[in-house]
Amino acid sequence: MITILANIFIKNENDTTGEKKRQAYGILCGSVGICLNIFLFLGKFLAGTVSNSISITADAFNNLSDAGSSFVTLVGFKLAGAKPDIGHPFGHGRLEYISGLVVSGAIIIMAFELVKGSVEKIIHPQAVTYNTLALAILAVSICVKLYMFTYNRSIGRKMDSAAMRATAMDSLSDCIATTVVLLAAIVGKFTQLQIDGFCGVLVGLFIFYAGVNAARETMNPLLGQSPDPAFVKEIEALVMSHKEVCGIHDLIVHDYGPGRRMISLHAEVPAKGDILTLHDAIDNIEGELRRELHCDAVIHMDPIVTTDKHILHLKEKVRTIVRDIDPSLTIHDFRAVAGPTHINLIFDVVIPFRFRLEDEALIHTIQKQVWEQVGSNHFCVIQVDKAYVPNKGKA
Repeated sequence: MITILANIFIKNENDTTGEKKRQAYGILCGSVGICLNIFLFLGKFLAGTVSNSISITADAFNNLSDAGSSFVTLVGFKLAGAKPDIGHPFGHGRLEYISGLVVSGAIIIMAFELVKGSVEKIIHPQAVTYNTLALAILAVSICVKLYMFTYNRSIGRKMDSAAMRATAMDSLSDCIATTVVLLAAIVGKFTQLQIDGFCGVLVGLFIFYAGVNAARETMNPLLGQSPDPAFVKEIEALVMSHKEVCGIHDLIVHDYGPGRRMISLHAEVPAKGDILTLHDAIDNIEGELRRELHCDAVIHMDPIVTTDKHILHLKEKVRTIVRDIDPSLTIHDFRAVAGPTHINLIFDVVIPFRFRLEDEALIHTIQKQVWEQVGSNHFCVIQVDKAYVPNKGKA
């Protein structure tokens, strides 16, 4: 059905890239979700009322909350597609993450209410009378929710949308929840065992688990998660493909919503190169990143010595010392400034989060090793940086 509707309402429906296409698919999936969930609510509410089943009635209101969640998703995609303005120069793309977080919150609240109602049913049991109509409605609901899970997951993967993936997990949890309710109904109909309340508790706990996972996925980009390693490799490969660049470091990826990424990095260039030629090359790299990876880039040029054999030797010695302390450590921006009585070795060292040594302890350890292996007249001036992208273990 989604494919048919996409063919009717969305041009080039096979293309899910671009802000307008993303918005169109989000609105379409949200609209279909609202209609299907209201349909399921009405059917299950009727079945729950007729059979006096707390688990079926709770499952019905779960679908009603899903209709509200679909509405939130629809509005989220609509607002996320708004153009940048004075107050929000980077656009409104993060509203898609927020809509996914709201959906996750609705899932968790519904799970709590379901468990609460089910416990009351266990404490104060009531006779449940299942009929063929109730069982048929539950079976149809399972098929509908499985279909909703399939299309939400498929489009979520194509668009790399956390909100759509959260909606897909909501549909899957509903499918499993309704399956448990159906099994409870079948057992109650043929064995007279009253397990309705217990099944409601199990369903509620499962829905709660799914809601927490969905919330985690939508919260991570809002909090500022580490970028995708594959995306980092693409950036490095593109930048390093230009002969003017000797190395890169201090790469930071800023995520302002799907398709709205900005990056900043330092590109090492030969200190003796022509500054105008190097600046032109950096401009070209920024433009290529914009065209190929669809992200705005700000690149800072770091001139490094590439011809002085003594400085290169000192750099390699320090690099070896740092690697021996921990292979995950890297260095960059290495300079050597000689004076009448001593030599200052100036460089940055990049450490991963949760590194075993405190910054001051690491600096002291490096300095001690330099004195022992390089010379007591060599003093280190070290700037400690944090690794904002996955560490590759290269110095």
